Amino acid sequence: MPQAEVGIIGGSGLYDLEGLEDTEEMAIETPFGKPSDVFRLGTLDGIRIAFLPRHGRGHRLLPSELPARANMFAMKLLGVRRVVSASAVGSLREDFRPMDMVVPDDLFDHTKSRPSTFFGDGVVAHISFGRPFCPEVRAALQEASASVVQRTHDAGIYVCIEGPAFSTRAESQVYRRLGFDIIGMTALPEAKLAREAGLCYAVLAQVTDYDSWHQGHDAVTNDMVMQNVGRNAANAKSILRRAMPALSAERHCRCAHALDDAIATARGATDPATLEHLAPLMQGED
Repeated sequence: MPQAEVGIIGGSGLYDLEGLEDTEEMAIETPFGKPSDVFRLGTLDGIRIAFLPRHGRGHRLLPSELPARANMFAMKLLGVRRVVSASAVGSLREDFRPMDMVVPDDLFDHTKSRPSTFFGDGVVAHISFGRPFCPEVRAALQEASASVVQRTHDAGIYVCIEGPAFSTRAESQVYRRLGFDIIGMTALPEAKLAREAGLCYAVLAQVTDYDSWHQGHDAVTNDMVMQNVGRNAANAKSILRRAMPALSAERHCRCAHALDDAIATARGATDPATLEHLAPLMQGED
């Protein structure tokens, strides 16, 4: 199977990545079903990339319908080590303006009905998730984004909601009082699954709106979001390209070792069939 070094998950408005050479498309089957779409594999400035449109080409999948387990498992099968999620988000702060970029450093899970682990069926694992984003990927995105978008914010708490409806005004105001900075619908369970798979993961968040809390901006619409996503797509692509050398460098973080002490099930009690289909996740760093 062709291998890649860096995985890119394109969110709303980012359905392709220009500049890839020697490209091919690959459909991948996983124990968790099919990914969102076929992967586009190629070389960008000498670096092997695996690109996946999160919602499928044509934006066919709701946030709750995303096959996140299949997406991350497929990244692992392709040999990817670092994954960048390009995502559209709403702002919960006055100083995080539409068209700004944010590289969040923390997450709050407010989803309701999404499978969020590869484990179960006879094998129990408890990963450490206190710092949900890889510090090395975050650093690469911060540096690259600051060179493209002056208003780049190097930290923030991302609250992930179920969707697909945008927040009510009351919900938006509560999220602000709780201290959250940006709001989106896709970073979870992606971040948890990436950690279980030993993949480095971080989000490049493109601010599209002020959610519904903002005076004079209390009705977020899809047209509003997509217009700003379209305007920001070129910036996101430039940032990703500038970040590639750092993203393809040797890893020194602990993400690859997330499962080292995470398996709680006694070795003799594990289900052999479950272990077999999880085998790609259990491989250590080479």
